[in-house]
Amino acid sequence: MKRIMICAACAMGLAVSATAGERLPPADKYLFWKPAEQAIGYRSMEKIFPTRVIARGPTVSPLPAATAPFDVHYEFQGAKLDTAAYMKATNVSGLIVIKNGRILLERYGLGRKPSDRWTSFSVGKSVTSTLIGAAIQDGFIKGLDAPVTDYLPELRKTAYDGVTIGDLITMRSGVQWNEDYADPKSDVARFAQNPVPKNGMDPIEAYMAKLPRAHKPGTVFLYDTGETELAGILLARATKKHLADYLSEKIWSKIGAEQDAVWILDAAGQEHGGCCISMSLRDYARFGLFFMHGGKVGGLSVLPDGWVKRASSAQTPTAYPRVGYGYFWWINDDGTYEAEGIFGQSILLDPANDLVIVTNSAWPTADDDKHWFAQAAYFAAVRKAVTKKG
Repeated sequence: MKRIMICAACAMGLAVSATAGERLPPADKYLFWKPAEQAIGYRSMEKIFPTRVIARGPTVSPLPAATAPFDVHYEFQGAKLDTAAYMKATNVSGLIVIKNGRILLERYGLGRKPSDRWTSFSVGKSVTSTLIGAAIQDGFIKGLDAPVTDYLPELRKTAYDGVTIGDLITMRSGVQWNEDYADPKSDVARFAQNPVPKNGMDPIEAYMAKLPRAHKPGTVFLYDTGETELAGILLARATKKHLADYLSEKIWSKIGAEQDAVWILDAAGQEHGGCCISMSLRDYARFGLFFMHGGKVGGLSVLPDGWVKRASSAQTPTAYPRVGYGYFWWINDDGTYEAEGIFGQSILLDPANDLVIVTNSAWPTADDDKHWFAQAAYFAAVRKAVTKKG
């Protein structure tokens, strides 16, 4: 189920000295950290890679706890499981379940504390597309029908001629791309390895400019981390702001986040549009609540009318049964949708039940069907339990 990938650019940066008695894992082995290294590295990204702070606001929004204890008991592949067993089996560092604005369950593992941030991997893609919506609302971007080359003119006379921003955030550019991490010659393994060009162009953008066209724009879905990086570059260019600053201004400082978040930077000092925002577990949930409830803060919409509905609807089919793709969100046919990242990161949103489930994990491998299926079974058990409770 190779649905989620991380940009190889996130592996760039310099490791620093260990602090508080912990030895930080090496930056250049980022995608191959062992479980013990993951448990330290994923909550210490700003100590390993260059980052920019996403500042929170002065007020923390409360997340009250439900009055009754909550757990699930279910069967999966012949085994009887509960939350503790699920967390142990899938190396979960943080799990939170929120129903009707109240925390039903909040647990931590792998040495993580509630105040610790954890990396998002490709969950960050869904944040980037949300900022695209904010930029349209603010008038920085004309709309999803606008050509990518209106904002990145250096891509004219490349395969991105005729590609719209809507094509970009639904991964239907038609540009050829190979996302195979097992292949050292794949695009995803190479696209962030180039130095900054002499012309000052972002090195990721320069790589994407050389790719050929494979399909007519807007016709074929192809999971492509490079597209999300371009979306981030385009967003920064349109707003004339760092992505971290724009996220703070429009969302983070307004939703009552309890921690500053941090966003990893590429070789040119640009935030990765495709990944790598670190935030606390509760703040993952706050972002999920903000989005699921219409993208509003203080009664005012940060996003264009109808954005959340369109973003969370299948704009294109994918290669996976019963799964579509929205605006950098995975869309399930049961009415739920997800932001997902490799190694077990997820925000599941279930509007019908006013339910948010967030998991942060350290899976031994980036993209393992066994763990995806186990996660889906746990989510299904939670949804069944809260539906019964009403």
